[in-house]
Amino acid sequence: MKIAYRDIFINLNLLRFYNPQDDLILFLHGFSGNSNDWKRITNLIDGKYNLAAIDLIGHGETSSPADLSYYNIDFISEIIKAGIKYFRKNKIILCGYSMGGRAALNFSIHNPNLVEALILESSTAGILNESERQMRVQKDNELAQFILNHPVSEFVDYWMNLDLFDSQTKLDKITLDEIRNAKLKNNPVGLANSLIGFGTGAMPVLFSELKDLNKKTLLITGSSDTKFSEINKLMSELLPFSQHVSIEGTGHNTHLENPNKFCEVLNSFLMKL
Repeated sequence: MKIAYRDIFINLNLLRFYNPQDDLILFLHGFSGNSNDWKRITNLIDGKYNLAAIDLIGHGETSSPADLSYYNIDFISEIIKAGIKYFRKNKIILCGYSMGGRAALNFSIHNPNLVEALILESSTAGILNESERQMRVQKDNELAQFILNHPVSEFVDYWMNLDLFDSQTKLDKITLDEIRNAKLKNNPVGLANSLIGFGTGAMPVLFSELKDLNKKTLLITGSSDTKFSEINKLMSELLPFSQHVSIEGTGHNTHLENPNKFCEVLNSFLMKL
């Protein structure tokens, strides 16, 4: 379903039958993904929760405006808030993967009254080192220009073959083809602007604010994803009410690579809320 917000359309994806009496888990996808990415796990999640997902700006069926101001964290937070208001929920559980996790973390820090709990998969609170952050901004801007100047298929092939996603090569061909075909449907302007406006280098650095986030938080990473495992270990030490779970034998996208274990961990967390 699409809702109008200001002068764009936001795509909301209801992932299973909606019961207005139940609490809502709102899912946020990663870069170059979309809200349908979560459909593979919906039948494994505790049935007492409503499940919905948003196509973030520049992705899926949400608008991909040329104006870069739509891609900063403030406007992304407005999109998340619009999704919450649509379902008339005062508080929700936010679950974000990678880029979606960065958006969910920022939203939760600045809108604590709207978030009951937080689930972050393979995400980060930013890049602490200034020179590393500037290098990342430069790399993201270069990749954005590549996306704009080449067929989307070339970007998708490049992206899916990054070392970060090596562990996904064990997935079956049907699944990999589905992922690739979904990414091919993205708008290149939306993808490029997302990197420029809300790449990891461009996002606010949130480490110093983690100590003030008084929400139960679940951090999930894959054991093969050593970079994000270390980042999330640090984040868990700073967050006052958090637990960090590593899923053995998986990489960056744990809910794709081992949906059963991912949902086992998620359901255990939900039972304690």
